[in-house]
Amino acid sequence: MIRLREETAKDPAGRMQISPELGNLLSMLVRLLGARRCIEVGVFTGYSSLSVARALPEDGRIIACDVSESWTAIARRYWQEAGVESKIDLRLAPALETLDALIARGESGKFDFGFIDADKANYGAYYERLMRLIRPGGLIAIDNVLWYGRVIDTRENDIDTVAIRAFNAKLRADSRVDICMLLVGDGVTLARVK
Repeated sequence: MIRLREETAKDPAGRMQISPELGNLLSMLVRLLGARRCIEVGVFTGYSSLSVARALPEDGRIIACDVSESWTAIARRYWQEAGVESKIDLRLAPALETLDALIARGESGKFDFGFIDADKANYGAYYERLMRLIRPGGLIAIDNVLWYGRVIDTRENDIDTVAIRAFNAKLRADSRVDICMLLVGDGVTLARVK
């Protein structure tokens, strides 16, 4: 995991990698839930997938959604080295297509845990799909909800900031979940499905 972090840090987009503290939190949440079936939206170089997969039992699986062959090639090397590649089902396609296909196959309510850390403009759409796929009592974790503090700066109106600001407001008003925002990494909100 340390070497994966070091390799990713050399990439110009390396700041997209989750913090080690968030990786530890994801592992702990998966263990606390007794999760066996997980979904990740946004893999990058695989640190979050690795964190979740290492916490899963032998029969546990995570569906990992991403569109980048080059970044997930890095992830695959480290998943294999850690001995968890059999627990990770990488789907290289737009995540909404993958999530919609799972719903169409009758997988609604059959997942324990979901993690969203992808393109910010689609957070709301990813969340709605996961709300269908995650079982009652399951958990959705959403990264970057503080967006480097930009969400509270009314002068910041780029597409990502506006999207996260709107998503946070939507989540706060959603009676289908219990939520808790944590100051871990760039802010992570936990949404427990009622």
